[in-house]
Amino acid sequence: MSGHSKWSTIKRKKGANDARRGKLFTKLIKEITVSASEGGADPETNPRLRAAVQNAKGMNMPKDTIQRAISKADRDSSSFLELTFEGMLPHGIGVFVDCLTDNRNRTVSNIRAIFSKRGGGLGTNGSLSYMFERKGIISLPKGELDPEEFELELIDAGVEEVELEEDTFMITTPMEDFHNVQKKLQEMGMEPESAELQRIPNDVADLTMEQAVQIMKIVEEFEDDDDVQAVSHNLNVTDEVSEAMN
Repeated sequence: MSGHSKWSTIKRKKGANDARRGKLFTKLIKEITVSASEGGADPETNPRLRAAVQNAKGMNMPKDTIQRAISKADRDSSSFLELTFEGMLPHGIGVFVDCLTDNRNRTVSNIRAIFSKRGGGLGTNGSLSYMFERKGIISLPKGELDPEEFELELIDAGVEEVELEEDTFMITTPMEDFHNVQKKLQEMGMEPESAELQRIPNDVADLTMEQAVQIMKIVEEFEDDDDVQAVSHNLNVTDEVSEAMN
């Protein structure tokens, strides 16, 4: 998969309107709290929390808000359950929907309703595993870095690919090397805008503009659910499609 669709996703997050940004903050706070509960409150020793904090900083979340989310871990996170749904959307598009919820029945009902209402089909767990591979995706401002020297610095840490999109490096790592690359960047004194494990499709599907916008509206409907943390799909999101959604 090219970095094109990954970059489109980053741009959509950066360009979120105030209402959507508020929802993103809520989801990030939830992820920070659960991460701190599972692996401890120190980002230095908790890779999942470190990634969550980096993402929050990348969205300009205030430090006090991040710290409050970490502090809530002991009392608030035990009720959260991680759920993953996978299925097919119209035009042969596969989708994963990752959730954090305190009410399984509500979440299952809401996600199932979107699949049904929008002409999709909810599959069994594992039914789409052949279509996607989990990888680490890190975005980092280029600054004054030399692209070739920068990539050489990261090779030993396990980086798979470094692409320059506009003025941002998009770094792809195998899932098992994601945290090593994060640590290497930290040692180099670099602060990513975002760092997360994503489900990357092995092949992307090209649709007509009308079909692609239809799929992205369904993706947004999933994303608007408060229990949904991430939506992954195999649609090739072109710049034209991204612009049509803004």
